[in-house]
Amino acid sequence: MKSVFDQYSKKYDAWYDRNTFTYLSELEALKKVLPKQGAGLEIGVGTGRFAHPLGIMIGIDPSRNMVKMARQRGVDAWRGYGESLLFNKGVFDYAAIIITLCFLRFPQLVLKEVSRVLKPKGKIVVGIVDRDSFLGKFYQKKNSLFYKSANFFNVNEVTDLLKRAGFNKFSYYQTIFDLPNKITSIQRPRKGFGKGGFVVIEAERK
Repeated sequence: MKSVFDQYSKKYDAWYDRNTFTYLSELEALKKVLPKQGAGLEIGVGTGRFAHPLGIMIGIDPSRNMVKMARQRGVDAWRGYGESLLFNKGVFDYAAIIITLCFLRFPQLVLKEVSRVLKPKGKIVVGIVDRDSFLGKFYQKKNSLFYKSANFFNVNEVTDLLKRAGFNKFSYYQTIFDLPNKITSIQRPRKGFGKGGFVVIEAERK
């Protein structure tokens, strides 16, 4: 049976066109902490909407159709699972997990795998819809095709998961201060969390 992401990959991708300023706001927050050079990997690359503009060259995703779309955007995308990364130890300078964390069956295992493939002091960047934010509460109530089976996290929970996977030196940025369909311009990221619906968490591998 196809996953919802495989079956509705085009519908998923079209969301970014309908909500352009929400998408661009998220990109701005990610750019605040994402390294500007080095070898990068995105876990849950999807259709390449983040990897392509952020310059992340390699991505993995379990959805065959999404991988195909990511490749069309120029990303070196492959079918794979974060729980078992087919990369050698210490080969990446940074890794990104954007939105994907809430869909993972074994998030702690994925983070440990990311730690394994990162170089010492390599960076991890995690973007989440904060469960405790207005946006997280909205998606938990809405019968969304994609989010109805999601397991949302709050920022403190993600920080704890990252600590247990061997990360430290945390920084946080937030954006999305209105519902996506009400955003008509790019919302600049702010340091910290607690107000924005989308939070970016950056940490360093010990």
